[in-house]
Amino acid sequence: MSEHQLDREWSTTSKLMTCLRPCASLTSRRLLCAEAKGTAPDMAEVRNRLREIVGASTNWSDHQQAMSERVSLSSALARSQSELPARSMKDSLVEVHLPLGSQPQLREKYLTFHNTVRFGRILEDLDSLAVLISYAHTYNPALKRSPLSIVTALVDKIDMRQQAIYPACDIKFTGHVTWVGKTSIEAKMHMTQYRNGAYSPVLDATFVMVARDPENKRAAFVNPLSPEGPEEEELFRQGEVNKSRRVELSTASLLKAAPTAEERNIVHGLFLNTLDTKTVSFRGRLLPPDSVWMEDAKLKGLEICHPQERNIFNRIFGGFLMRKAYELGWANACAFGGGRPGLVAVDDILFQKPVEIGSLLLLSSQVCYTEGKHIQVRVHSEVFDPLTRQHNTTNVFHFTFASDRRVPDVVPRTYGESMLYLDGKRHFNHTVAH
Repeated sequence: MSEHQLDREWSTTSKLMTCLRPCASLTSRRLLCAEAKGTAPDMAEVRNRLREIVGASTNWSDHQQAMSERVSLSSALARSQSELPARSMKDSLVEVHLPLGSQPQLREKYLTFHNTVRFGRILEDLDSLAVLISYAHTYNPALKRSPLSIVTALVDKIDMRQQAIYPACDIKFTGHVTWVGKTSIEAKMHMTQYRNGAYSPVLDATFVMVARDPENKRAAFVNPLSPEGPEEEELFRQGEVNKSRRVELSTASLLKAAPTAEERNIVHGLFLNTLDTKTVSFRGRLLPPDSVWMEDAKLKGLEICHPQERNIFNRIFGGFLMRKAYELGWANACAFGGGRPGLVAVDDILFQKPVEIGSLLLLSSQVCYTEGKHIQVRVHSEVFDPLTRQHNTTNVFHFTFASDRRVPDVVPRTYGESMLYLDGKRHFNHTVAH
């Protein structure tokens, strides 16, 4: 996203936040039980409230029983979206504080060795906040527990407004629903940090959530969204544009369709650039100067998924998966570029399948495209069943990093690697263009 577009979007949403905050306080307080405190909640309160909303327990054995009892809530589901009252954007407006500056003990959880903030922790917080925003939109005061199981389907994009996140300064998250389908919700969130007497923007994030039944087996309807005023109508329109773009990208995926003519020329050019002119053979390949074969730009990891990392629906928390994928991707970019890279954008994180407690989670990061100082990293995660020896893809993550120096060119050797290269180039171009 260009600087002008970011500033325009930030300005639009800031106006919306300003005019909504007094109206939204009642809904937010009801949802977060923060009325008595008179202050914005923190992330611990967010997660506690999410457990209350679905009737989850902090105890593992009790949690399993609580999930089985949710089946009875199916009767409270709407049979069509028309049965549900329309909501406004102010109904889902939530503000949450992360007091890193005033709570040194909390700061330890977010601190890196280099005295910066662990961005993987921020991803976890954004995921929790997106779920809470979605429950605020679907809030029904007549029900003690929500019959909906709301989970993350996609992280559409995260654009960094500044590289530095300071560990000793308070952080504020704000967000609300900006678009709604029949069973899906788009939530936009903004993160700011208090420094030099004012809050300044750090990042903008767009998550797509889906609502399912109490057993998390089939789709469930959510409240329609009724935009009020030109600013809200523009945010809703942008949500429609985002949906159309996702459909187009899915249709043009290199897993479904052949590369374009321009992309085929790029692949052939890469092939010609690696031919050994002495042998004049299709098999003779030479690595160009200041380059790295793609097969040598990998980094892998393994996680055993313990109950501690579960979400409110007894599956592995999506924020945990994002944190682990980000940290592996960052380490790979660091090793590849020879310096500590900064994050530019997170793009198109797809949650294909839930990860069950006890799974063996295999993570594989691949530098798939480079340009100047930029490094495009793709992280693929899959669960491995040691009994059946089967592998099933659960997530695909895309990260764009920037090094403090020019990085080597990554060069594909096989056709499959060439497709990874083109896919990485597409994601990088989308990040730069938007």
